[in-house]
Amino acid sequence: MQARARFWTRPLLAIAMAFAQGVCAQAYPTKSIRIVVPFPPGGPTDLYARIIGQNVQESLGQPVVIENRAGGTGLIGTRVFLTAPPDGHTLLFTSNSAHLVGPLAHDPRPFDPIKDFTPISMAIRYPMYVIVNPSVPARNIAEFIALAKSNPGKLSFSSVGTGSGTHLACELINLVAGTSMLHVPYKGAAPAQAAVMAGEVQMMCDSVGYSQALVDAGKLRGLAVTGERRSGAVPNVPTLAESGVPGVNTYTWLGLFAPAGTPNTIVARLHAEIVRIMSLPEMRERVTKGGSDVIADTPEHFIAQMRSESELWLRVIREKKIKAE
Repeated sequence: MQARARFWTRPLLAIAMAFAQGVCAQAYPTKSIRIVVPFPPGGPTDLYARIIGQNVQESLGQPVVIENRAGGTGLIGTRVFLTAPPDGHTLLFTSNSAHLVGPLAHDPRPFDPIKDFTPISMAIRYPMYVIVNPSVPARNIAEFIALAKSNPGKLSFSSVGTGSGTHLACELINLVAGTSMLHVPYKGAAPAQAAVMAGEVQMMCDSVGYSQALVDAGKLRGLAVTGERRSGAVPNVPTLAESGVPGVNTYTWLGLFAPAGTPNTIVARLHAEIVRIMSLPEMRERVTKGGSDVIADTPEHFIAQMRSESELWLRVIREKKIKAE
């Protein structure tokens, strides 16, 4: 009799749980949505989080609040997010620098970028932009690498912090090109960029959107981009591969996550929102002008991309013996 009861109870329980999730998703959202951004206001991650948040608010009919929790190259804000319930009312909008690259340099790792989250969608991605101080006697990347090789250990590059994407992209150039430029970490993109302009360091791996205005003003010089193809925002700037430095097809991406265990129906609704928002003509125009590409693909592709990236950055971290500060 007990066995028969269990036979009927298990399917009924599964049906009840599925029904409860369905009801929850149909009612979603039932209150304001919080989007945690693990960076200070004003940067590209914060900017796109606010644009996406405003569109989600208008579409889903609930307030969307952006919560900036900066520090630890994104680690502080991410840890705050990890305590949130999996009901879709707390989301994380972050970059691979904070979510994927930085944690790989920690031992033990603070979290698993896939298992401890529910990836919804990558939103945009952009290549790194190799910029130098205008006083550097190199007009292209080949001349700059020759200069670095003839002055081993004397040239340096800035980054937004040890273990960040800007740090590892430049270290990958070191590995591929056979140079030994020194890393100088700064606390944020603005001081790292200012260090290049002041001549404190010679190079930085930045973004086109953040640097091109200063290149146009003659305060920086752009040498190459790290992507598979040239950036539409700076079509005259060659890729590293075109310039004789293959194997540095790296990008910074921004993407949206929900807590682990979030119901599939809620994830599907959020994913549909991201695809819709990123397909808006005004959004595509903004992204393209900033030197980025709209991605907005499936959660499965997002996960595959993270796994592939992890292998590359782990190799750089191990070969350069990088440890998070």
